[in-house]
Amino acid sequence: MELTKLSDQEIATRLDALPEWSQPGEEIQRTFRFKDFVAAMHFVEQVADRAERVQHHPDILIRYSRVTLSLSTHDAGGITDKDFDFAQAAERLALDAGAL
Repeated sequence: MELTKLSDQEIATRLDALPEWSQPGEEIQRTFRFKDFVAAMHFVEQVADRAERVQHHPDILIRYSRVTLSLSTHDAGGITDKDFDFAQAAERLALDAGAL
């Protein structure tokens, strides 16, 4: 399945539906906050499980109770539907893990 890089307009439209996400360059990104390190790690475990299932792996930055996910489809050279699908899944996982 070949993925197509989204246009700037398509990205802007999709970001409207994910208000906490931003576009710093050729990726979309969000920082999630949790009550403590353990809750943040639970979220990271859930993200890792999903990433393996769908074979789409975000960059993950962990700072105690904050987890930043950055998504880009390197094979397509930028942001694709696959990144937004993962972002939406991450939103659900964060709620389940107790994001603040």
